[in-house]
Amino acid sequence: MTQQEKRGWLGIGALAILFVLAVPVSAWLFNIRYTYTLATVAVGGAMLGTVSGALGAFAVLRQQSLMGDTLSHAALPGVAVAFLIAGRDLGWLLLGAGIASWLAAHFVTVVTRTTRIKPDTAMGMALAAFFAVGIALLAYIQQRPDASQAGLDTFIFGQAAAIVQQDVILISVVGVVVFICLALFWKEFKLITFNAEFARANGYPVRTLDMLLSTLIVVAIVLGLQLAGVILMVGLLIAPAVAARQWTHHLGQMVVLSALLGAVSGASGAILSALDQGLPTGPLIIVVASVLVAVSLAIAPGRGVIWTLRQQQRDRQRFAALAGLQEKP
Repeated sequence: MTQQEKRGWLGIGALAILFVLAVPVSAWLFNIRYTYTLATVAVGGAMLGTVSGALGAFAVLRQQSLMGDTLSHAALPGVAVAFLIAGRDLGWLLLGAGIASWLAAHFVTVVTRTTRIKPDTAMGMALAAFFAVGIALLAYIQQRPDASQAGLDTFIFGQAAAIVQQDVILISVVGVVVFICLALFWKEFKLITFNAEFARANGYPVRTLDMLLSTLIVVAIVLGLQLAGVILMVGLLIAPAVAARQWTHHLGQMVVLSALLGAVSGASGAILSALDQGLPTGPLIIVVASVLVAVSLAIAPGRGVIWTLRQQQRDRQRFAALAGLQEKP
């Protein structure tokens, strides 16, 4: 392990310690009472942010950030169809969302491999088509006699207050399964992320690995529908990874840091929403994640804007000094 990698892991460890200490500090500083509801939402947000951040790192590195947006929007018609079939049972609604998102991912894969359409175009097609179908189905459901009991619009922007302890346990269990899959297929995921053609030439089942990774992302999106909704969930998937990318060049560190920043965003958004009764949890989670991205883009060493400007200034001064020496007889 190089000295740079050691410094990176030390920085991640220090951030994790600060995150743990932030809970009692926030309770004392802002006079926040950690009730059952707040604790449940905060823990659920942290767990979801951890899973989403880790998976989002692969999406960002594979230049598939739009895939998260596509899959989250594609979940809406699945929710609507599941409601028409089984009513407002949360398990069926999430299952419908997962099936619809997986079909959208499979649609993008098939289109890009059987036609000359580029991946971003295929994702845009899937996003628009699935989301339009979802909106149409929601409009139809609202005209039904039991429309007042539907409440499916909460899946668009999320409803964090509806999260209960069983949901947190579910997120935790699924999160453990996701991280086990990442550990088991770490080498394969790393290879298809950076050099899919080399992996294919060496006999790796690239298509199967692509669908497995897409399925894991679908699982994370479905878990976050109740907290952040189909529109904002992509922010929790992508923003922590974008922020983490500014601080490190190593995949392992980026995945861990992205997971940690996702946890910080999820928990902080929930805690900030407790400051006032009217503050929504889901949007605040994305606001915190966006602030982390902005800070990282500004001050990250080696890639941040401030570092780049200072480096350019040093280069200009060095160039001016060399030019002055050359002008002397």
